[in-house]
Amino acid sequence: MASRPAVQQQNRGEAVAAGGIKQKNMAAEGRNRRALGDIGNLVTDREGIDGKLLPKISRPITRGFCAQLLAKAQVEAAENNKKPVTVNVEGGIVVNGAVAVAKRAAPQKKVTVKPKPEAVIEISPDTVEEVKKQKPENRKKASDGSSRSRKITHSLTSVLTARSKAACGLIDKPKEQIVDIDAADVNNDLAVVEYVEDMYKFYKIVETEFRVHDYIDSQPEINEKMRAILIDWLIEVHHKFELMPETLYLTVNIIDRVLSMNTMPRKELQLVGIGAMLMASKYEEIWAPEVNDFVCISDRAYTHEQVLIMEKRILGVLEWNLTVATPYVFLVRFIKASIPDQDMENMVYFLAELGMMNYATVMYCPSMVAASAVYAARCTLNKSPVWNETLKLHTGFTEPQLMDCAKLLVSFHLMAAESKLKAIYRKYSNPQRGAVALLPPAKSLLAMS
Repeated sequence: MASRPAVQQQNRGEAVAAGGIKQKNMAAEGRNRRALGDIGNLVTDREGIDGKLLPKISRPITRGFCAQLLAKAQVEAAENNKKPVTVNVEGGIVVNGAVAVAKRAAPQKKVTVKPKPEAVIEISPDTVEEVKKQKPENRKKASDGSSRSRKITHSLTSVLTARSKAACGLIDKPKEQIVDIDAADVNNDLAVVEYVEDMYKFYKIVETEFRVHDYIDSQPEINEKMRAILIDWLIEVHHKFELMPETLYLTVNIIDRVLSMNTMPRKELQLVGIGAMLMASKYEEIWAPEVNDFVCISDRAYTHEQVLIMEKRILGVLEWNLTVATPYVFLVRFIKASIPDQDMENMVYFLAELGMMNYATVMYCPSMVAASAVYAARCTLNKSPVWNETLKLHTGFTEPQLMDCAKLLVSFHLMAAESKLKAIYRKYSNPQRGAVALLPPAKSLLAMS
């Protein structure tokens, strides 16, 4: 068998045998090579049999070749101060290390980089004001970046005006900082710092749901004086049994709600008070007084059965709604917001209980009564400032809004020493409570129009 002669590759895959005769098996091989040639899988600058160079064939973008192009492009970019470097290669474009594949047959286009237009800075009066407010280092940077920046000078008129305002006390004062009253209780689980703001927002919403409106005219046998006598007696009972403050405020709330819904005869008014305090004690106290304790302290004016029947009757009228926002709920928060001392706290409770005993405060919502007690107490103790941004934030009231209710509480303080109902006055004349009832009332507040 004759040996197979060497074959030169022509036209990308067409095989020619010695003597110019095409063979069948070589034809098939030529088709395969033609397919390979179409995707550029050929090397360049190959030498033919007769010493002549074959046509130049593009080199494919292989992984190794791409890595070389990337390294070369990065070196050139570093030398040219990191300017964009574009390398055109047949079969792809490399831009700063990124390879973008292009069509082989597409004509090469030169990439032209247009210079970016310089920003034009317009100087206006607003711009000058903003530059004035900038810090010195920022102002210097701004001046370096703009060739049209100019030195800012103050006119003589503006300097004289500023000095005149300062002399007259009209200069703008710095905004008062709001104190974080819960910062000290972050680690106290009982303070529920995470939820306390949402809780009081909820209290402000629902306080009007069970709010007591004017009802005394609808009671044929009961008047304001009788109600005040009852509450004065209940304060003494509350003090005798050493009950919690929450119990007293809930007791008065229950009494007012019952009287606003049902007419009561005069002889049952004290029984309503006993039943209300019995229910409030069961709701608020750990160890609540028993029914017999209330029977004895009322000098057996009512029997054991009558107290239980009244308790059941009250629950029916109130439809078992005992979870309400009383003034005490707001007092705790508002006192904390006032950053109080012991005298301040005692004075607030003294004024709040005076307001609770007098029927005139029924027209105000519980949160306003509590905020007014804090305001009146600060006026009485000459606290400065009387009202600040922290109190305004947590109470939700401004000074003009509290003025009427606060004057009312101060007037009760003014008449407390001469009143026949002295339970609250004696309670807060005790040195253990700072004897705050003996302090002179804030008459200056009453003189304000």
